[in-house]
Amino acid sequence: MPMIIPHSKPSLTLKDHRCLHDIFQTKMIAQHQFVRQFEKNFSTYHSLKDAVALNSGTAALHLALLALDVQQGDEVIIPSYVCTALLNAVHYTQAKPVIVDVLRTDGNICPAAVKQALTSKTKAVIVPHMFGIPADIRPIKNMGVPIIEDCAQALGSEYRDKKIGQFGTISIFSFYATKVITTGEGGMLAANNTKLINRVRDLRDYDNKPTYRVRFNYKLTDLQAKLGLNQFSRLDTFLKKRRAVAKKYDKAFLTLPVERPQIDSAKKHIDYRYIIRVEKKSALLKFLQGKGIQACSPVFRPLHACAQSSACPQTTQLMRTEISLPIYPDLTAKETRHIIQQVVQFYTKER
Repeated sequence: MPMIIPHSKPSLTLKDHRCLHDIFQTKMIAQHQFVRQFEKNFSTYHSLKDAVALNSGTAALHLALLALDVQQGDEVIIPSYVCTALLNAVHYTQAKPVIVDVLRTDGNICPAAVKQALTSKTKAVIVPHMFGIPADIRPIKNMGVPIIEDCAQALGSEYRDKKIGQFGTISIFSFYATKVITTGEGGMLAANNTKLINRVRDLRDYDNKPTYRVRFNYKLTDLQAKLGLNQFSRLDTFLKKRRAVAKKYDKAFLTLPVERPQIDSAKKHIDYRYIIRVEKKSALLKFLQGKGIQACSPVFRPLHACAQSSACPQTTQLMRTEISLPIYPDLTAKETRHIIQQVVQFYTKER
C-alpha cells in the first residue's frame, strides 16, 4: 500500500482518550468546571488577567470585534494573506474590511500598509502571526488603534522575549483539529482588560440573562476543555517535535533552489507550518502528490481576491511561490525521510 502523508493531523494519544472517558463518568459534559480551569491555565501561561473559552477561533474574532464596539460604518484593517475567518468576522459585524498587503520577508501584515490605510473610521486592526512567525506588532501598536492579536497559528511563539498574545488589546487563539493544540473545534479570547473580558463572557451565553440583547451560543464544552487541558500540558513537547522536523528539512534543503521566510532575531517562532518558496510551485505540488505527500498552498485564496479589493502584490507573489510541507508532532522519521527524499529527487530531475 503506498504511503500517504497528510498535510496536517492532530496528535492524539491514549491519555487524551482516557481524559474524555473521565468526563463521561462525571455526566457534566457541557460548559462547566474544566472550561474555567482551561481559561485560567491559558491566561496564566500568557501572563494575562483572564481568558474566555469559545467554540471556535472565528467566534473569538467575532466577539473581540463586538467587545471593541465595532459596528456598521466602522473599518477594520486585515491582511490579505490569511484565511477567510478574518473577513467573515468583520462582515458579521457589518463593518468594512480594509485589506492590506503583507511583508515579503515573513508573510505577516505590513506595518507601513496598515499606517497608510488608517482613517478616522478605523476601529481595529487584526494582526495574525502567520505560520507560527510573530508579526512585527510594535510599530502597529504605536499607531494607537486597538489591535486584535490573532495567535491561531502561533501558540507558544515569542516577540521581544514575551509570549505572543500580550501585545494586542485582545488576543485570540484557535484549537481546530490541525492547530498547535486541539479540542476538535474551539478557541480562546484573552486580555488584560477586565471590562472587555466580562463583555465577551456575557456575549458567549445567550440565555438566562436579566436583560435582553443579542448574544450568541459560542460556548466550549467540558469535553473539549478537558481535551484542551491535556493537550496544553504537552505544548512544549509538541513544539520540540515540530522543531526537530524543521531542522531536518533545513539541513536537507540547504543546497536546493528553495527560499525560506526570513525571521529576525526579535522573534522566537514555532514551526506551525514549514514554508518553502519555489519557482515551479505547481510542478512540485503535483510531483509530491504523486508520491503520496499532501503538500499545499499555505493560504487557499487571498482576501483581496475574495473581496475584489485593491491589488496586494506581495501577497500575489507569495501565493505564486509558497508551499507548505507536512510538519506536526506525529510525523514519523520514516515519513520525514520520504518527504525529504522526494523534494530532493524533484530538484535532481530538474537539473
